[in-house]
Amino acid sequence: MAIVITGAAGGLGSAVCRVFTEAGVAIVAVDRQWRESQAYATIAADLTTRAGAEAMIAEAAKIGTVDGLVHLVGGFAGGASIAETDEATWESMMNLNLRVAVNTIQAALEPMLAAKHGRIAAIGSRAAVEASPNYAAYAVSKAAVVALIKTLAAEVRDSNITANVVLPSTIDTAANRKSMPKADFTKWVAPESIARLLLWLTSKAAGDTSGAVIPIYGKA
Repeated sequence: MAIVITGAAGGLGSAVCRVFTEAGVAIVAVDRQWRESQAYATIAADLTTRAGAEAMIAEAAKIGTVDGLVHLVGGFAGGASIAETDEATWESMMNLNLRVAVNTIQAALEPMLAAKHGRIAAIGSRAAVEASPNYAAYAVSKAAVVALIKTLAAEVRDSNITANVVLPSTIDTAANRKSMPKADFTKWVAPESIARLLLWLTSKAAGDTSGAVIPIYGKA
């Protein structure tokens, strides 16, 4: 049995893999590419297509039963009003944040539905539920992820599969510190805090929690 973690090589993904591994959870870490070996099973995959996501799940199944999915893959773009946001930005955000989630969840559902058991947890964003000017493409794509997870939870409630989405504010990663060097990092959310929440959501103890939209804002 294993939990598949996508976006595993990023700042949040690295923390999630570490927290899960330290808790004794078997994981399969997935990213577009891996530059070095890790202390856990890894898969390189392109999740922008359904075929890529299916190939990833098939590879993961060779390592262990796919018991859960933690979907961390996403992208960010902003800085323009709705009137000024170009078509490429809209397409990029909808593809990276929604389409990749759909591809990955559809692929993971096949073995979970067959086993009548599974845990799915996805990362959304505070922007999905709290409007902020000039980030519409990002916010709309993340709001779609929330709708996707809530609908999924309603569809699989009789299959012993749970689906939940976590909404962080700014995450305290090296990349975010570099892009916003003047920000107050103490108000951001620690990746480890998100990781521990995801660990619980994929555990047996969270069997009665599904369709939840969970904020984790830190001090922001």
